[in-house]
Amino acid sequence: MKQIRLVSGIFTVGFWTLMSRIMGFVRDILISSYIGPGAVMDAFVVAFRLPNMFRRFFAEGAFNAAFVPMFSKKLEAGNDPEGFASAALSWLSLAVLALTGVALVFMPALIWATAEGFAGDARFDMATEFGRIVFPYIFFISLAALFSGVLNATGRFAAAAAAPVLLNIILSAAMLFAAHQGGSVALALVWSIPVAGMVQLALVYVATRRAGLRIVPKLPRPSPEMGRLLRIAVPAALAMGVVQINLVVGQLVASDYEKAVSWLYAADRLYQLPLGVVGIAVGIVLLPDLSRRLKAGDDAGAQNAYSRATELSLALTLPSAVALMVIPLPLVSVLFERGNFSGDDAAATALAVSIYGLGLPAFVLQKTLQPLFFAREDTKSPFRYALVAMLVNLALAFGLKPYIGWLAPAVAATLAAWIMVAQLGFGAQKFGEVTRLDGRFKRRVWRIALSSAAMGAVLWASNLALSPLFIAGGWRYVALAVLVVISGLAYFGLGQLFGAFRLAEFRSALRRG
Repeated sequence: MKQIRLVSGIFTVGFWTLMSRIMGFVRDILISSYIGPGAVMDAFVVAFRLPNMFRRFFAEGAFNAAFVPMFSKKLEAGNDPEGFASAALSWLSLAVLALTGVALVFMPALIWATAEGFAGDARFDMATEFGRIVFPYIFFISLAALFSGVLNATGRFAAAAAAPVLLNIILSAAMLFAAHQGGSVALALVWSIPVAGMVQLALVYVATRRAGLRIVPKLPRPSPEMGRLLRIAVPAALAMGVVQINLVVGQLVASDYEKAVSWLYAADRLYQLPLGVVGIAVGIVLLPDLSRRLKAGDDAGAQNAYSRATELSLALTLPSAVALMVIPLPLVSVLFERGNFSGDDAAATALAVSIYGLGLPAFVLQKTLQPLFFAREDTKSPFRYALVAMLVNLALAFGLKPYIGWLAPAVAATLAAWIMVAQLGFGAQKFGEVTRLDGRFKRRVWRIALSSAAMGAVLWASNLALSPLFIAGGWRYVALAVLVVISGLAYFGLGQLFGAFRLAEFRSALRRG
């Protein structure tokens, strides 16, 4: 029963994350069509990445890794979880307000530090202006992350997972309205971001109150608990934010090339779909589950939860990675090639997508391995591993730049992700039997890989057969839909045949979710 609850929780978060990613694609399609790769889109990407990067540190990094395990244990023990959450909310509000004030004052320096290649052209001033408008988003989304952590720890995943859908709906609506009225789509886009943050915060706050939890800010006061939270949160922030830091390093390299920032952004959005639906969903559900089991001394249950989460992650990620490597151009062309996004832009973006596809399993496995450390409030080990991965990424991104140009960041991020996974895997062995994947996983993992490879062969042949339709106007949408259906039938049919999984397991989890 507990196993079904874990998997159903993953499917619940995965479903809403999928909805968010679908609406995110609508948003990115509108950005690509109305604005298109070039100076304005480059400036927007750099500006919007700043609050997103700090959000990983202050919200999804520090609070998923530090706050959620501590809150879960207090909830399990009935030790005033509301008081602890209110104190954490107060200190988080103060810290993020201070950060926002500093960032608004020193925005030109932040733009230079993250996109030095913009200096001296129109992109720099635009990025600075956009950055000052969008940065306050971090205040609202950081507080929303705390309330989301509370909801996740109590087993209520839907509202927190649905909140990002609102962001993409609001941004898309703002662009459509501006285009219809003949206004500036870019300005409508950036001004709608802080508004969306306020709406997301309102949603999770109301959901928390309806769950019977009263969490309100109060005057921040030092306490041993808050000191402990800070000691855990600081290294966790870097450990969880390593992907964002690697993206910024890549942005620095790409900023020297016209349109490259936009191409890498579009590629990142495509591989973020399976990463978000699978990896982030697994991490969100697994962390509080492991924390509660370890607090209760249920090591066998913790091992089972870790094994099932990793098994499900690979079962859904490996075929996605194969698809990104086998048909990157059809995917990019159908999703983005319209308006100001040309065929050359699609071809360049597809190259980056295929490289990111090689790293997708690593990005997802990080989400299953990191909770093993965070559930024990060990954030120093992932912090050290993250430093190594960042140094590798930095060396490769700049070292490969003279040879492969703007593609260097994609190659560097992929290799650094696998190095991070290797460190996490070896480091987790110190926790004993809980971190050893069980017999069922070992029996199934090679079957999952075989099913994914066979699906890739079917997908390659099907793409070859349907290739004339991808240059026949509106038929390309039909062709891509046919490819998706064929690949899905092939993978799940072969997976059932090879014993990689049982479809009944997915149906049971979906019904419960």
